[in-house]
Amino acid sequence: MSEFDRVPVEPDSLKPGRYFAASYAGEHVAGTEFVIGAMFVAWGVGTIDVLQGLIIGNTLAVLTWVLVCGPIAADTRLTLYTYLEKITGPGFIKIYSVINGILFCVLAGAMITVSASAVRILFDIPPQVNWYPTDLSFIFVAISVGVVIAYSAMRGFTFVARFAEVSAPWMISMFFIGAIALMPTLVAGTPEVSNINNTADLLQLSQLSIWRDMGTDMNVWHVAAIAWGANLAFHGALGDMTILRFAKKSSYAWYSAIGMFIGHFAAWLAAGIMGAGAAMLLGKALTSLDAGEVAYQALGAAGILAVIIAGWTTSNPTIYRAGLAFQSLNPNWSREKVTLAVGIITTIIACFPFVFTGLLNYLGIMALVMAPTGGIIFAEHYLLKKMDLVRYWRVLRDDKINIPAAVTWIISVTIAVILSFGFDVHVLFLFVPAWFSAVIIYPVLAKGAGAGKVDRSAADRLEHAENNRKMNEIAYLMLQEDALKPSKNIVKLLMKIIAVLTIIAGFVVAINAYGTGDLERFKSEIIITTVAYFVVALILVIMPAKKAE
Repeated sequence: MSEFDRVPVEPDSLKPGRYFAASYAGEHVAGTEFVIGAMFVAWGVGTIDVLQGLIIGNTLAVLTWVLVCGPIAADTRLTLYTYLEKITGPGFIKIYSVINGILFCVLAGAMITVSASAVRILFDIPPQVNWYPTDLSFIFVAISVGVVIAYSAMRGFTFVARFAEVSAPWMISMFFIGAIALMPTLVAGTPEVSNINNTADLLQLSQLSIWRDMGTDMNVWHVAAIAWGANLAFHGALGDMTILRFAKKSSYAWYSAIGMFIGHFAAWLAAGIMGAGAAMLLGKALTSLDAGEVAYQALGAAGILAVIIAGWTTSNPTIYRAGLAFQSLNPNWSREKVTLAVGIITTIIACFPFVFTGLLNYLGIMALVMAPTGGIIFAEHYLLKKMDLVRYWRVLRDDKINIPAAVTWIISVTIAVILSFGFDVHVLFLFVPAWFSAVIIYPVLAKGAGAGKVDRSAADRLEHAENNRKMNEIAYLMLQEDALKPSKNIVKLLMKIIAVLTIIAGFVVAINAYGTGDLERFKSEIIITTVAYFVVALILVIMPAKKAE
């Protein structure tokens, strides 16, 4: 299972666009959507602020993937860790990989916790909404879920993408179906709205019973910062080089829009509707409910499955990234064994459900810590040559650590911390000055350290070898496109049609529940369409498995 941990991905291992469409849809239509979407409701952020903030932030996130991460990943074909080591040296990367790996472990652990919050309903375990577990049984549930997820991540990128390919269409539909099913509950609990006949009625319902403006400090810019910065580790800090290095074209980074606008826009809104509806249905504060409870109230048994799979599709690639981070410490270590060790650590972290109390603050800190490295890589890749400096000058001098890079990271984080404590800038905004500070500071320090005074003939030879690799890749891909013949598989086409019909059937069931208000009947019917979908979808993915490689 070669994952090209230390070398550029070979042309014959590059993947088509559907892998990335499925990966982004699966990873970003996930368990945390239940948490973050409901959090806007609990915070009392107004409807208009939520809508405008999500549009701004998600647009910026997609553009960061497209303009920064995708082109660098496709140009180098390296993991973030290998490329960062090339720029900053083994001394820097060892420290960074440990920090980065730990951050990803905690994030993946949070996703496992979300999955476990659904499984715990089956065993009548109380909701776990503190940062620590309050029931011993929940620990056993979290460990069981973590074992399955860690094994999946060990299988590598292709396995992770295939699982997402199966789950993503159904996961997306479940958010909308659950929101439709709980809408009558919200209407019944809002005397000012008797029915939803147009967008004005929907907006009024939203303002009165879902995203109610409670006059808090959270506004449109906080929402935008959450939407942009929640995945800063993957786009601005270039963590998704690990995934996008397999892309045949850098333009596949546009598939991130599926994750952002279906996952971090529509699904966050749908989760807010489900959260508000579940709280109203149970007569409890939304802050006392976890993701599993919200989904169960909206979708019944299908909701439990939705949260389990949602956490799975997010934690899989995150554990995969963490495994690569720690494996970069020693190229002789087996990626599979390192990923197994990461899975164990992550599963232990998952036993502490901080995800329901401190997720967004954690994401803000994670973005702050990782942002400067993204700025350093961007500056090295694009700016040094424009300043008549030598790219990869650290390699030519064989320095063990790139001192300007290390100093840049320290200064950039320090600037952000000063802004936080000295000027009361919210933690969610700090990644922006940290990233741009690094872009500006690093080239200046690199020039002062002699980045323009190295052996330029040796630099030209390195550049020539890299250009040859790129030309060989282009030639191979052109031959592949010429040899490509569309396949006609009637059985496969039939399976796709049936899979789509099962999703349509789910929406029909939800719309019927909206009309009748019979939530219990809806829950029993939606699980039937769910089982039918997964039977067909698994057959569909297994059929072309060998050819998909």
